[in-house]
Amino acid sequence: MRIIDATRGRPHALQLALCDEMLTAQLENYFAENGMDVRNYGGGDGIPEMKRIFAELLRVDMNEVIVGGNSSLNMMFDCVATFVLERKWGANSKFICPSPGYDRHFSICEYFGIEMITVPMTPDGPDMDAVEELVRDPQVAGMFCVPVFSNPQGYVYSDETIARLAKMHAAHPAFRIIWDDAYTIHHFSGERPQPLNILDECRKNDNESRPILFTSFSKISVAGASVSCAAAAGESFKILQKRIAAQTIGPDKINQLRHARYFKNKNGIEAHMKKHAEILRPKFELVINAFEKNFAATNATFTKPLGGYFISVEIPGNAKHVCQLCKDSGVIITEAGATFPYGIDPADSNLRFAPTFLSSEELEKALEVFCLSVQKAVK
Repeated sequence: MRIIDATRGRPHALQLALCDEMLTAQLENYFAENGMDVRNYGGGDGIPEMKRIFAELLRVDMNEVIVGGNSSLNMMFDCVATFVLERKWGANSKFICPSPGYDRHFSICEYFGIEMITVPMTPDGPDMDAVEELVRDPQVAGMFCVPVFSNPQGYVYSDETIARLAKMHAAHPAFRIIWDDAYTIHHFSGERPQPLNILDECRKNDNESRPILFTSFSKISVAGASVSCAAAAGESFKILQKRIAAQTIGPDKINQLRHARYFKNKNGIEAHMKKHAEILRPKFELVINAFEKNFAATNATFTKPLGGYFISVEIPGNAKHVCQLCKDSGVIITEAGATFPYGIDPADSNLRFAPTFLSSEELEKALEVFCLSVQKAVK
């Protein structure tokens, strides 16, 4: 039996090929704009032209940016490790985890033994009444957020949600928000969302150290050789800068320079993302049309995101059953429960459908199997 793997939100080969020219182009010289020879040691927090591009994307000052390697998840892991090692977060720390959410965020918490507390997601972001109640607990040290095209539902945080996150009183003295802005420019229909700037809002409320922002080029250029960044202010920036100074005497600045010269600025990136959109939009339209046609007589519901990499499906009480039926028919999807802390979905309801990596032929087959599995499960 041929297995179709739709478990992760990976770019298709056609998307990766969009940057082949960048990977093969010869650099005219090896000097960053500040005169640094990128072949040598130094520049632990990144070259200025790459910091400026990230600053444009995240709407922060370039001096608040630390450039990393190909994985923002790696930088998030290091961030959590740093706060644990600096004893900002203790053995009894807890994290708020909006759910359904990103399974790899949950894996970081599990690795460090941080207790996870689930709060429901809404179309406007996490349930803020629940969040504001939980941060009264002095052991609640932080939370994860995917503010634009959330994983897996594709929601965009409302301005009200962001304002409340910025101004709420947190009992823990080092409460932080891990702001994973992975999909900030990954829109494929309509205008790019521009929600409130979390760092600006936190500054207005004397909480400038609260958010630590992350993003990457993993789904812009190529996941295996991209660049990522963290952005922060106040004490948070000092803590991360201290770690970088001890951890490295020189990242892959050649790759940073390659990216900076190829994309140039935010406008160059947005033009490039239109090419991604032309590949992604038909896939999401195909999925949504199939779900609308096949779920009409069932209790299954689904989101209709305008960007990101996933569609979230709710099948109350039947997620595990659908997952197994798909597997039996040769289609592997993200495991039921994966979008909740500890892999436990109390309602056995949520499934994450990832159409991006599949060819058109594979996607049509996967949709046929998935829709039939849902119909069979709910009978």
